[in-house]
Order: sequence, then structure tokens, then C-alpha cells
Amino acid sequence: MNQRRLFWEGCVNTRDLGGLRTTGNRITRSGAIVRSDTPTRLTEAGWSELHAYGIRTIVSLHTFGIEEEGLTVTPPFPDVVAIRAAIEDFTDKVFVQRWVDTSLWGTPLYYRDALERWPQRHAAAISAIARARPGGVLFHCVRGYDRTGIITLLLLSLVGVVPEDIVADYMLSVDPIREELLAREHSSVPEALLGAVSGLDVADYLKSGGATQEDVDAIRRRLLG
Repeated sequence: MNQRRLFWEGCVNTRDLGGLRTTGNRITRSGAIVRSDTPTRLTEAGWSELHAYGIRTIVSLHTFGIEEEGLTVTPPFPDVVAIRAAIEDFTDKVFVQRWVDTSLWGTPLYYRDALERWPQRHAAAISAIARARPGGVLFHCVRGYDRTGIITLLLLSLVGVVPEDIVADYMLSVDPIREELLAREHSSVPEALLGAVSGLDVADYLKSGGATQEDVDAIRRRLLG
């Protein structure tokens, strides 16, 4: 797992979604899709490393209703495009009370509720990755933990990555506070993370939110070849 980490100067939580095992005995492709914390922290050298890695599309995962420093990305290369996708809605007061006000927004316990509330928003983010120009795609939030985590969960589940590898990838984003919160709720990372997609046909879920079969197929091509 650690071999998939990318050390681009300025970012601290970046890794390739390649090198993961699927239930069909395949391995996800390296260089196709990368997750990270915000690239606005990249130094000039870090941007050069991103570009040399082949990234040509950046998808910034926002929350509708709030403006966050660090989520407006302006790539210094003309052949790298930046796209915004708001996958959550801060004007949903019930969601805010249930998850944000309790600090559980920083754990995968909120994922299932978010998926049920906003299939169109999550489908739009996945479609943006699917329809990206040729080259690697980077998607990110601020820390590269939570919003990035839920999109990673959908991507990896869609292509059949084995549950152990999904959990192991998530755990590379180390957060002691998250572990304390989960313990307080008598839960754990595997239980909360995999429970979010338990019984969920991810392809059908994304299509119910507006993604097309072509989008689903394009993600599978990107990650599996």
C-alpha cells in the first residue's frame, strides 16, 4: 500500500489508485486516477511533479453552501484543466445537525447517509472523472480524507476492488481523532466504510443519479484497462 504514495512537494496525502486487487483477480492501473489533499499547496516543484506524472484533469470536491480556502485550483500548465464538483450540501440542516455538529463528518459513518441524500451529486463527480480528457485524473478535497474518501469508495467498489484493499487504502489517511470518534460510536473503519456500500449496486446507484452506462464503462476502462 505505501508504495502507491506520491510525494509531490507541498501535498501530504497523495496516492495512486493503481495496484489494488479486484475480485476478478485483476490489478487496478497505475497513473490513471490519483487521490490527494488540495493541490493549491503544491510548490512549483510539486506542480512539475504532478504534470510529469501525467495528470491532465483535476476534480475539486466541494460542499455546496460554503466556501473553503484551498479548493479553487488554478493549474500553472495550460494542458491541465480544473473542474469543480459539489458532492455535499451544507444547506441541508438535518445533515449538518446529524454529522457536522457532532464532528462525525470526519468519519466514514456519514457516508451512507450522504449517498442516500445526494446520488446526483456523487454521480456528477464520478462522471467528471469518467469524461476527463486523456491523461491522469486527480480528485481532491482539502485534507484528502472525507469527500475524497467517499468518491474513492465509489470508484473502487465500482471496479470490484476487494474490501480489504479498500479499507487498507482508506487507512493510509491516518487520523487519530477519527479513530476516537469511531470508538465513541462503537464502530470501526471497516464497519463504517464497508457498511456505507453494503447491499449497494454502485453502477445502478450512479446511473440513478444521472451517470450513463458509458460513464460506468469509462471508469472501468480507466482503472482496469
